[in-house]
Amino acid sequence: MIYHSIVSRTPIEKGWSRDRKYCAVTADGTKYLLRISPAEMLERKQRGFEQMRKCAALDIPMCLPLEFGVCEEGVYSIQSFIEGTDAEECIPALPEKEQYSYGLDAGRILKKIHTIPAPQGIAPWEERFNAKLDRKLAMYQSCELKYTDDTCLLSFIADNRHLLSKRPQSYQHGDYHIGNMMLDSAGKLTVIDFDRDDYGDPWEEFNRIVWCAQTSPLFASGMVDGYFDGDVPMDFWRLLALYICSNTLSSLPWAIPFGKGEIRTMRKQAAEVLCWYDNMNTVVPAWYQKAL
Repeated sequence: MIYHSIVSRTPIEKGWSRDRKYCAVTADGTKYLLRISPAEMLERKQRGFEQMRKCAALDIPMCLPLEFGVCEEGVYSIQSFIEGTDAEECIPALPEKEQYSYGLDAGRILKKIHTIPAPQGIAPWEERFNAKLDRKLAMYQSCELKYTDDTCLLSFIADNRHLLSKRPQSYQHGDYHIGNMMLDSAGKLTVIDFDRDDYGDPWEEFNRIVWCAQTSPLFASGMVDGYFDGDVPMDFWRLLALYICSNTLSSLPWAIPFGKGEIRTMRKQAAEVLCWYDNMNTVVPAWYQKAL
């Protein structure tokens, strides 16, 4: 077993997960990614580990799931360790065509992930997401802070909830954006951190593309084009605007426990969202650039 061969650990501090993460080294000098979770998360983590195996079987470039088990500290998983650089740090400095090309890769990878079906008997997406939306709206309404220009967000949500009807569902990475990607030592785009995986509308997975667009509009544009092979349906843009409105509203109450810095970040992001969408008067965001 790999776990019992570990001779040293170096903590990895980056990220928001409850997991403790380490670069673990075994006696033969091999590096691995070690994640340790609370014991009560056994079932959730085991299910996620098995889903990662399904993704790896599709030849998706990712941290490969190698070992899962229970230890004195809780529940552990061991994955292959990626030597490389964070995509959000290096991609914006690349030539425009390379930024767009990596975006194409990201979109095509996501399309593969979405070939994994949702389980039988899962509740309809309209029912599931409307319940989530109601919770987010309630959180925002009861929040002590508000956006100055929230009327357009609230109105867009109210006018477009019907778009959720009869949407398909699939497996989701759960936090798919440039901050959870790396360029490995060969320069290949690689996906990390499946910790928030779920099932739902495949197009909802683009709700975090705001982070990509802020970092590199060309990468974000390529990601959309890669997913749809250059033929992006207008229904996608309408649904994406709805999902981004939902996330934007909930991000402000989410930020409060983390302090003024995160609150400022979310206010700035909301202002950018409203700028991209002309105060929700358009559904194709201003950052989108058709294929170079």
